[in-house]
Amino acid sequence: MHKTPIVSQFEVLRNSARILKNPLPFHHENFTKHGDIFRVKIGPNKEIAFTRNARLIKHLLQTQHKKYHKSTLQTQDLAKYIGHGILTSNGEHWRVHRRMVQPAFHKKKLSNLMGTILAAVKTEINHIEPNKTLDVHSLMSNLAFQVVAKSLFSNEDIQEEMGRLQSITESNQRMLIKEMRQPYLKWWFQWNGSLKNHHQLADEGRDILHRLIEERRISPVEKDDLLDMLLQAKYEDGTSMSKDQLIDEVLILFTAGHETTANALSFLLFLLAKNPEIQEKAFEEISGISLDGEDILIKITSLTYIQQCIEEALRMYPPAYIIDRVAIEDDEFEGMAIPKDTTILMSIYELHRSADFWMAPNTFNPDRFDASKKKEYQEYYYPFGAGPRMCVGNNFAMYEMMLTVAVVLSTYKISTEMLQVTINPLISLKPAEVKLKFSPRE
Repeated sequence: MHKTPIVSQFEVLRNSARILKNPLPFHHENFTKHGDIFRVKIGPNKEIAFTRNARLIKHLLQTQHKKYHKSTLQTQDLAKYIGHGILTSNGEHWRVHRRMVQPAFHKKKLSNLMGTILAAVKTEINHIEPNKTLDVHSLMSNLAFQVVAKSLFSNEDIQEEMGRLQSITESNQRMLIKEMRQPYLKWWFQWNGSLKNHHQLADEGRDILHRLIEERRISPVEKDDLLDMLLQAKYEDGTSMSKDQLIDEVLILFTAGHETTANALSFLLFLLAKNPEIQEKAFEEISGISLDGEDILIKITSLTYIQQCIEEALRMYPPAYIIDRVAIEDDEFEGMAIPKDTTILMSIYELHRSADFWMAPNTFNPDRFDASKKKEYQEYYYPFGAGPRMCVGNNFAMYEMMLTVAVVLSTYKISTEMLQVTINPLISLKPAEVKLKFSPRE
C-alpha cells in the first residue's frame, strides 16, 4: 500500500478545524484528487488508508474478512464508554457473543415485538404539534430511544432512567468524536478533567442498567422482550452471560440501535418532505392498510414502496458512513500489498454516491430499489455493513423505520422550507437539524 498517494500531516493539521466539524468534504476532496485509495499521515509513524473502491471494500468485509479486525477506534476508544459488546470486540469474544445475541433478532422473535414497537412509535408521534415547524431529529431521537427501551424492558415505568441514559450516551458520543478527530489534544482532555468526567458518566449509565437488569433477574414474570432473550441466552457450557457482559450488550443496543435509526429517519423524512410526489405515492401504499390488530409484521413487509424509500435514503445518508478495519496479517489486493497492522477506513458515504455505480447519485430516487433491480447493487450497497459482521439489528431497524413512516404519513403531510440538510457526522451520520412542518391529513 506504500505506493498509494499520501496526504501529509501538515494538510491534516491545516484542515483540523473543518475536519472536526465535518470530515466528509476533506475526504471527498482527497478522493477526487488522489483516486479511490489514499493514505493520511496522522503522526510521525502513523498512517491511515482511506478507500471507496467497491472491490476492496468487498475484499475487506466479505471475501477476506478473517484477515481483518475492527480497529482500536472501536475496540478501545468506543469500548471505554459502552463496553466490550459485539460492536466493539473481535475474534472469539465477538463470535461467541454474536451467536448468543443473534437469535433475539430472528424474524419470529421480532414479530412478537411489533405491537410494542408500534405503540412506542405512536406515543412519540402523538407529541407532534400540528402545523408547526419543528426539528424532527429531536423527535426521532426520542422515538428511537423509546423503541429500544420498550423492546428491551417491555412496558416498565422507566422513563426517568431512560432519559438519563439517553443524555449520558449522547454526551459521551460528543466527547469520543473530539478524541477521534483531535488525537493531538488527548493531553488536554486528560489535564482538564474531560476524560475523567465522561468515564464517570459511563459508570453512571452502567449503574442504571445494572439496577434494571437485577430487578428483572429476581422478577418471577417473563416478559418475552429483548432483555429476557439475553438473560436466557447460554454459552456452549450452559452458563449465562455475566452481569458486566450483559450490560455491555444492552449498552450496544441502546447506543447503536437508537442513534443510527434516529439519524436515518430524520434524513428520510426530509427527503420525503422535499419530494411531495414520492411522499404521496408512499401515502397511497399505506392508506389502504390498517396497522391495528395482529400480523403487524406481515402488513408492514407488504409496504414495498416505503421500503424502497428507506433503502434509497440509506444509500444517500448511510448511518455507518465510515467502516474501519485493521489487517491482522499480511494481505494483498489486486497486486497491492496490505501489510499487517494497516488501518483502512472504508467510506460508504462516498461509495453510495459514486457516479461509477449510481445514475444521478445525488437524486432521491426510490425506484432504483425496485425488486427487479436490487441485485445490481449488491456489490456496492452497504447500509448495514456486509459479511459476518453485518449489523445484527438490521431487520429490527428496517421494521421500526417502516412502522414510523407508515404512522407519520397516515397522519400527516410533511413539508419543509429547507433547501438542503447540513450533515454533522458523529459516530454515525447525523443531520445538524431537520426542520419540518406536519400538516394533518383531511
